[in-house]
Amino acid sequence: MRLAFIYVGQGSQHVGMGMDLYEQYPEFRRFYDTDAAGFNIKEMIENGPEEELNQTRKTQPCMVAFCSGITALLEQEGIHPEMVAGLSLGEYSALTAAGVFDADTAIALTAFRGKVMETAVGDLPCAMAAIMNLDRDALKQVCNEASSLGIVEIANYNCPGQMVIAGEKAAVEKASELALAAGARRCIPLHLPGPFHSSLMHPAGDALAEYFKKITFGEMKVPVIFNVSAKPLQPNESIPALMERQVQSSTYFEDSIRYMEQAGIDTLVEIGPGKVLAGFVRKTTKNLKTYSVEDVESLRATIEALKGAAQ
Repeated sequence: MRLAFIYVGQGSQHVGMGMDLYEQYPEFRRFYDTDAAGFNIKEMIENGPEEELNQTRKTQPCMVAFCSGITALLEQEGIHPEMVAGLSLGEYSALTAAGVFDADTAIALTAFRGKVMETAVGDLPCAMAAIMNLDRDALKQVCNEASSLGIVEIANYNCPGQMVIAGEKAAVEKASELALAAGARRCIPLHLPGPFHSSLMHPAGDALAEYFKKITFGEMKVPVIFNVSAKPLQPNESIPALMERQVQSSTYFEDSIRYMEQAGIDTLVEIGPGKVLAGFVRKTTKNLKTYSVEDVESLRATIEALKGAAQ
């Protein structure tokens, strides 16, 4: 068995996530009890309200705390990945798992990242939409045509048949209309507070570049497959530069999964609420075994399965 961990991004969070883990595992509690986010993570996750947890500046550090806690529980059982990757925000959990950040640094960093992402476009009307069952070239053409009304770009290449576009509201709405005409099965508006992973987020990228100068980046214990390249770190690249690009550039999760498969990974553990990434993996390849960990039951089942497979 060759194992990788994959980490979910923003959107799957919910009030109560991880509270059963908090109650049962002392090792998990320290990730919720930290003050690194500048607010009480445990209180926010346990009691919400949902609309406050869904604020990007709150969501991001809460998700990193949750994912880091689960990673610690898996590693406590001797389950260690050969590679890691994460979708969007999940890349920060992946970097933490790889040893680039300690959890408190990642939690503080993503609290800052959430704030600058929320404010990057000011009052400019923006939108994001998931486009179902259209190929890449057709969607690029659609975005080019709709760009007469403003910026609209492909933000996420999630899996075959699912991409996300982001940009100025009128241009995104026009691109959605054109995508349906070009054969897309559905176009689903996404309720996020900014055009994430588009060039409109460059103020957030600039702010992160300055923030990165203040923190230490550790050596990676295992390769991270980065969103913007769908590859491990290359000799001419730096992690800060890739993460500055990530917030304002397309993410290539589908390509990252294909890279890991080609590199010999055969088993993936999705860490985070829900099973969204496992769904993306199944639509990308039939050759990878996937497990999803989000609570005590799924943690125990995954540990038992992985230890059984390793024997």
